[in-house]
Amino acid sequence: MQDKQFSFEIISGDYINDVISTSRRAIIKLISQTYLTHHLGKTENPDSYFLHFKNKPEARIIALPAAIDDPEIHVCVSGIKWIASYPLNIDKNLQRASAVIILNDYKTGYPFVCLEASQISAARTAASAVLAAQYLSTKGKKSKSLSIIGSGIIARTILTFFIDDGWCFDEILIYDLSEEHRINFFKSLNLKKTCSVRVVSNLEESLSADIVLFSTTATSPYVTGDFRFAPQQLILNISLRDLSPEIILNSNNVLDDIEHCMKANTSAHLAEQKYAHRDFINGTLSQVINNEITLDKRKATIFSPFGLGVLDLSLAMFIYHCNKESSGRYIIPNFFKNPERWSFK
Repeated sequence: MQDKQFSFEIISGDYINDVISTSRRAIIKLISQTYLTHHLGKTENPDSYFLHFKNKPEARIIALPAAIDDPEIHVCVSGIKWIASYPLNIDKNLQRASAVIILNDYKTGYPFVCLEASQISAARTAASAVLAAQYLSTKGKKSKSLSIIGSGIIARTILTFFIDDGWCFDEILIYDLSEEHRINFFKSLNLKKTCSVRVVSNLEESLSADIVLFSTTATSPYVTGDFRFAPQQLILNISLRDLSPEIILNSNNVLDDIEHCMKANTSAHLAEQKYAHRDFINGTLSQVINNEITLDKRKATIFSPFGLGVLDLSLAMFIYHCNKESSGRYIIPNFFKNPERWSFK
């Protein structure tokens, strides 16, 4: 057990914010290692489970169970992320997503910590996006332009990870269907004056950047028709459902996990349904990192990460092992009353 007294710990959002805000480069490296661990088959990452509501069709709560068993990197843990997505929260100036992560001792199964997880979820998503850009962008950290389509918390977190990882953009374009969201996103940024930030009202203009980031709540493709991305463009398809099957078919496609991405009517899944094959899938980001696949330089490259529960667990463990004396961590001793099966006292 993590604690011989069978205690249970709560780690607050304030503590987690402090860790993430000072560790972004380390988190990108951690996510890279976790992808490789997953690639080696040292993880369990079953399908996500969705709770839907008859009287709240727009809302859902998702359970992401997972486990990592890799003694070589000293990570053996299981657990679950329980994340609610309530889009109508935005109208009340509340964040759409809220979440917790429970970690379980790998040997006994006993839970030992609960962490506020909306920040963990956003950070692991951002780290995977920036990691993909490191390996897939043809222009590297000197890309001239970044376009952000969908101006929410995930987009802001990804942009922060880009900046802290040393990326420099001459121009950042911000597009959202909501003018209010575009403006509020712009006002929330605190970037160096050397970087030009423009709010645009035209979707086509936002699709022309070197790196195009989709972080919307779209449930079906709206970038359709005869549109084609240029060969040198990188598309970070974080929201998964913005692009038509035709665009997927005519691009390089790198996923985080093929079986997970090819379901739930993601753009890649829609392409598979339309064309009855998966030949347009080049491979996974782990294979790119390992130089196991080659991409066609005549095509744009799309990175589509479904989002793996093992990433949440890995980052949660990273946070758990950080300074345990800082404020924001609360231990509940003897949380499990007399866990022995038989007691003869």
